[in-house]
Amino acid sequence: MYKYNSRVHKTPFGAVRAGEKVKIVFPVTRSVWVESVRIIIRKGEDVTERPLSFCGDDGAVTYFSCEFALEDWGVYYYRFVVTMVGGGVDRIGAGEDGDAMIGDDLPEWQITVYARDFKVPSTIRGGVIYHIFADRFAHAGEKIPPRYGYLKEWDEPVTIKEPDGSYRANDFYGGNFKGITEKLDYIASLGVTEIYLSPIFEASSNHRYDTGDYLHLDPVLGTEEEFAELIREARKRGIGLILDGVFNHSGSDSIYFNQLGHYPSVGAAQSLDSPYKDWYFFDRFPDEYDCWWGCRVVPTLNKGAAGYRELLFGKGGVIEKWTGFGIDGWRLDVVDELPTDFVDELRAAIKRQNENVAVIGEVWEDASVKVSYGTLRPYLTKGELDGVMNYVYKEAILSFVLYGGPKAFASKVMRLYENYPIDVLNSSMTLVDSHDTVRVLNALSGLDVRHTTKEQRLEMRLTGDALVLAKKRVKIASLLQFTLPGVPSIYYGDEVGLQGYEDPMNRAPFPWGREDEELLAHYRFLGDLRKKYSGVLTGGMDVREQGELLILHRFFDGKHLFVVVNPTFEDRVAAFRRSRSARNVRTGEILRKGDLTTVKALDYLLFESV
Repeated sequence: MYKYNSRVHKTPFGAVRAGEKVKIVFPVTRSVWVESVRIIIRKGEDVTERPLSFCGDDGAVTYFSCEFALEDWGVYYYRFVVTMVGGGVDRIGAGEDGDAMIGDDLPEWQITVYARDFKVPSTIRGGVIYHIFADRFAHAGEKIPPRYGYLKEWDEPVTIKEPDGSYRANDFYGGNFKGITEKLDYIASLGVTEIYLSPIFEASSNHRYDTGDYLHLDPVLGTEEEFAELIREARKRGIGLILDGVFNHSGSDSIYFNQLGHYPSVGAAQSLDSPYKDWYFFDRFPDEYDCWWGCRVVPTLNKGAAGYRELLFGKGGVIEKWTGFGIDGWRLDVVDELPTDFVDELRAAIKRQNENVAVIGEVWEDASVKVSYGTLRPYLTKGELDGVMNYVYKEAILSFVLYGGPKAFASKVMRLYENYPIDVLNSSMTLVDSHDTVRVLNALSGLDVRHTTKEQRLEMRLTGDALVLAKKRVKIASLLQFTLPGVPSIYYGDEVGLQGYEDPMNRAPFPWGREDEELLAHYRFLGDLRKKYSGVLTGGMDVREQGELLILHRFFDGKHLFVVVNPTFEDRVAAFRRSRSARNVRTGEILRKGDLTTVKALDYLLFESV
């Protein structure tokens, strides 16, 4: 039967460019007497059908095929109708694993068609990203006190709430540009090619997602000269910078809203005559206004306001100024909150400044079919985003490592591999955690903390057997992270065993002097692996299972890499079934067809073709 991810049944594999020919080969068991096969293609409410022609018979299976080109970008769906000799009709759709099933009202298969002129720069492809929460990574030189809030000593625990029960995110540790610059050799030792910085513009909070002034750096982090020095020194080591663009909302304490009167401007919250009045949405002035997820300190910006767009996209504006420093990319916070025309203009402004700057969107679902505010977003079809934060792969990795199920893992990762343009997937951030999630070491411990309080979780530390187990799981999770398509994104401190549950506990200062050397050596090994197999790891992919074992196969230009992962608590035996021999990357052992090898519990093997 038809398999959606077969390179024989559908070519080319995966998403296609508008106007590119697609060939479908539909197999039917020869014992079934078929009169005709039709493919039904749908885009929205528009439906067309095409006949398939007989194209061969191998004695057991009869094959029907057709070729067609889809001229307009968009998301298309298809299914089959098979008419039997004598008049019976079978409707064929996608089963749970994507393979063909007979039945009415089954899901359809997807073809992502992207615009003819959509070009993804190769800037971040094939590299490694290091994600730094700017206040918490490293400090050097004089500590600049925050405008509001307080400085802590580096080893003090993070604040989860104030004495009055509120949380203000106003505890600072003094991380700065100079600190990052001093640690660039360390970062480079991980094989890192890009640093993704959390927001760096002036703000009141330690996370700085409440922008106060888009045109000024937060003085706690340093000056423009120190920022430029960071970029120059990073570039010497082959490392670029990706900035966090928070354009859906500003801070209530900002030059634009100025609710607290801290700025010399007349903010939107202060007067109906403010030049920023139409930048926000008031239900009842000045106290009732739209804000992000009900959080009053981040009022929602009116993306249609001409003045706001001029600030961002105009001459000397935000995009021109900061892109002009020589960065490699922008990561767009909550991009699904931004209207399509706004994202179009944002991308255009970035590309005008430098067409090689990557535009990465924060999307938690399959970005090819993301619907937000009732609109199917053309991120990957029209060509708005060069990549996304790949939370789909994150969930697939963590679920497999915790619970097993290689077939489910294969279905999830191959589905995305089929739906995304390959250049987009290879420029997406493959992550296992972030500033918005529980840290990977805690997530993979398997400990049930649902009935604990936040205060208890702040004090909890993995030790003993729980820590040993979590570290083993982190090793296989990070191996998958580094060998799946995309750019692996290390959240600062994961590589040395930094722990933490949900925000803000996942944002603790880097534990300088208390690094887990075993994990650090593992991450350096992964960085070297990315360099050695850079071509293979941006090439093709297949995912298979042998019992409980997962086999991830990456290939390019005659070279092959096999990743065999055992997430279980027992040693497992793998049979090598390839005709071409392979060498164990770590031991040098040679495997030939039919050989057996043991994969230890909670461990992995790596083989390269020879």
